[in-house]
Amino acid sequence: MFVLFEEAGKYLGGRVLSEAEASAQVELDSGKRVKVKAANIVLRFEKPAPAALLDEARTIAAGMDLDLAWEFAPEGDFGFGELAADYFQANPTLPQQAAALLGLFDAPHYFRRAGKGRFKKAPAEIVQQALAAIEKKKLVQAQIAEWAAQLAAGECPAPVREQLYKILFKPDKNAPEYKAVVEAARASQRPPLELLRRAGAIDSPYQFHWRRFLFENFPKGTGFPALQAPAIADELPLATVQAFSVDDSHTTEIDDALSVEGLGSGTVRVGIHIAAPGLALAPGGPIDQVARARMSTVYMPGHKITMLPDEVVEAYTLLEGRDCPAVSLYVDFDEGSLEMKTSETRLERVPVVTNLRHDQLDGFITQPWLEDPAIDGADVPEAAARLREPLSFLFRLAKHLKAQREVVRGKPENFSRPDYNFRLPGVTGEPTGEEDVEITTRQRGAPLDLIVSEAMILANSGWGGWLAELGVPALYRSQASLAPGIKVRMGTKALPHAGLGVKSYAWSTSPLRRYTDLVNQWQIIAAARHGRTAALAAPFKPKDADLFSILSGFDAAYSAYNAHQAGMERFWTLKYLAQEGITELEATLIKDMPHGALARADHLPLVFQVTGTQGLARGARVRVRLGEIDEIALDVHGTVTERLDAAPAEAPAEEEAEEEEVAGPIAIAVDLADGEAAPENQTA
Repeated sequence: MFVLFEEAGKYLGGRVLSEAEASAQVELDSGKRVKVKAANIVLRFEKPAPAALLDEARTIAAGMDLDLAWEFAPEGDFGFGELAADYFQANPTLPQQAAALLGLFDAPHYFRRAGKGRFKKAPAEIVQQALAAIEKKKLVQAQIAEWAAQLAAGECPAPVREQLYKILFKPDKNAPEYKAVVEAARASQRPPLELLRRAGAIDSPYQFHWRRFLFENFPKGTGFPALQAPAIADELPLATVQAFSVDDSHTTEIDDALSVEGLGSGTVRVGIHIAAPGLALAPGGPIDQVARARMSTVYMPGHKITMLPDEVVEAYTLLEGRDCPAVSLYVDFDEGSLEMKTSETRLERVPVVTNLRHDQLDGFITQPWLEDPAIDGADVPEAAARLREPLSFLFRLAKHLKAQREVVRGKPENFSRPDYNFRLPGVTGEPTGEEDVEITTRQRGAPLDLIVSEAMILANSGWGGWLAELGVPALYRSQASLAPGIKVRMGTKALPHAGLGVKSYAWSTSPLRRYTDLVNQWQIIAAARHGRTAALAAPFKPKDADLFSILSGFDAAYSAYNAHQAGMERFWTLKYLAQEGITELEATLIKDMPHGALARADHLPLVFQVTGTQGLARGARVRVRLGEIDEIALDVHGTVTERLDAAPAEAPAEEEAEEEEVAGPIAIAVDLADGEAAPENQTA
C-alpha cells in the first residue's frame, strides 16, 4: 500500500510499513522512514510507485487551464477529487486526481487552502490582482535578464547607471537593477565593480568617489536654503588690540586671530580671538539646523563643502579691516619667565589689521628671523615685518608651552614627517578629476604653524577647564594614555588628553567650521555673561540628551568627512604619480602584512602594500617599483628592488597606521553568494 501525504508544505509519497488509528509508519523512496498523521494522508493506492505517480501528476498539472479549473470549481469548500471529477471526467484516474491536488496546491492566487486536500475559490477580484502581479513579475524578470545581458556585453542600461551607488553601497536586494548586476556578474564571472566599470557605468574615477560621498552623506545635495545671517544684538565693546590671523590662502572661514600687548612692560597680554557666530545664531534656529545637519566643513583637495552658507561665513569671519565680533581669551604672561599669571574671557569687537597666509610667509618667517633681531628682514612682506616683535614673542611662548605639555605627555611630539598641501592650479569650482595637481610640503612645527597650534591648544584647554569648574557641560576630546590602541574619544566630561598633555580639551576655536565648537561657544558665552550661575543659563544643561545626540552625530559625520578627505588626497597622489611619470619610489616599511608589508613613501603622502620584503624589518628604507594604478579602488602595489639602508631605524609606534584605512581596495556591498547585501568588509 502506498500513500500520498502532506509534509512541511509539500506532497510526498511512500510505502506504508505499519498503520495505527491516528498515524502510519511510511518509508520514502530515499529509504527514510517517517511517522505520518492520518489526517495528512490524502491518497491511498496500490500502484504505480509514488515517484512515478508524482512525475505523471506534475506533467498533467502543468497542462491544466487554471482559469477553466476556477470556473469549474464549486462554491464553498471542496476537495481536490471533486474538482478532478468536474475538470477531467466523472471518474478521474489516480494521476488525474493527484494532478488536481498539485495544481490546486500550487495556485494559491486561484484557490485558497482550506485544510488537508481541501480548497476554496479565491474571489474574482483577487484572482485578477494576482494574475496582474504574476504578469508584472514576468515582465520584471524579463527586464532583469535583458539588463544582465547588456551588462555582460559591456553596455550599462540607464536605470542601472542611475542606481549605481545604491547598488554598490546601500543595495535593495529586491530591486531589479541590483538583481541584474548580480546575475550579470555571476554569468560573466567578473566582480560587480569591474563589471560596471567595463560597462561604462562609471563616468570617471573622480566622479565615482565624489558622487559616492554625496550619495552617502549629502543625498539631497550640497546647496543651502535661502538664509540670512542675523545681526548680533549685543552692544559689544571695542577691544584696544590690533589682531591678526594666520591661515592658508584658500581659507575663507577665518575662525581665529591673535594679539599681543605690553611688550617691554614685564607683563605681556596674549589675546586669542575667536569668531563669534554664537552671539547671533540661536540653538534650534534655521541656520543652526543647517549647521547641525552638516556638523562640519568637508575638506578635499581643490574643493570644500562648508558647514555654513558663504553669506553667513562672510558675516562673522575675522576679515582684515573690520571690527569683528569675537569671543576673546586674554592670558597674561611674565615677559621673562613666561609664567602664566591670569586669564579672562571677554565678548567684544576686535579690530583685525591683517590676515597673514602660511603658504606665502613660511619661507620668510623662520626661526632665525624670529629669534635674532640682527637678521635683516628686508625680504619679508610688509604686513608680517610690522608684526616681527609680537610674532617673536609668540614663537618663544609657543616653544615654552609645547615644552610644558611634553613634560606632562612624557615624550616629545614627533614632527619628523611633513604635512602635505595639495593644489589644483586654476580650479575655482568643483574639480573634474582631470586637472594637474601640485603636492608641496610644510614641515610640521614651522614657526607660524607652532604659534597658531599652541595658541589654540591654550584656548581649548583653558576654556574646557573653565567650563568644568563652573559646572557647565561641554563637548570634550580626551585620550586616557599614549599606549598603543588608546584612541582619542569624545565625551561630555573634562578628562585628560594624554596626546596633548593637557588636563582637558574642548574644541572651541573653529565655530565657523565645526559644530562642536559652535556648541561649546554657546556654553562659553553663557559662562562669560553669567559666571557662577552659567550652568543655569547655558543652552545645554548637565546630562542634556540633546548634547549626547550632537556628540554622536558629530563623531559619525566627522569620521566620514575625514575618510573622504584622506581618500581624495590619496586619489590626487595617485594622479600625481601618473602625471609625473613616477614608476619608482623610496619608502620606509611600517608594518608587516601576510604577503609583504605596508610601506610609506618618503616624499609623498602615500601608504601602500609592497612585496619582496623577505628579511627586511619594520623601519627599513627601500626602493620600490610601482605596479598598475587603480584610481577607482585607490590602490597601487609595489615591489622592493633595492634596500637603501644597512640597518632599519624603528618607526615610531604611534605613527604606525595613520593612513592604513585608505591603503587598500574600496568596500562594496554586493554579494554574489546569494544576491543579498554583504557585510561591510566585503571587498570588490
